[in-house]
Amino acid sequence: MPYNFEQLEVWQLAMEYIDAIYVLAEKLPRIEDYNLKSQIVRAATSVALKIAEGSTGQTNAEQARFLGMAIRSLIETVACQHLIRRRNYVSDESLITTVYSKSQILARKLQSFRKSLAPALGQIREEPASYISETDEF
Repeated sequence: MPYNFEQLEVWQLAMEYIDAIYVLAEKLPRIEDYNLKSQIVRAATSVALKIAEGSTGQTNAEQARFLGMAIRSLIETVACQHLIRRRNYVSDESLITTVYSKSQILARKLQSFRKSLAPALGQIREEPASYISETDEF
């Protein structure tokens, strides 16, 4: 019997995205093995893991929270892609474009799924913390 997350389209897309990230990461120079390569692979893996973790029978709001974490990990991989392009680490422009396109599709699907679970979640914001002590004067 499959787990719930295995049936989710976003999880399946995340797994395909991880595959694409691994292909991209393998093209990086050896000097980036413990930095950029490791970071982009861990962040991409985190996307799928957060989707799976959030699907464990939690409330819709809790699952939406995990999807938010998955989105943040996905955005981290996009930032890594910009660094890869900026440093000219990968000469295969079609690979870079393909991976970036996959990130956009996955981001849209994750956002839509999250919004369907908790439509008002996007409107909830934490109050900013005040860092002014009672002795501070203005």
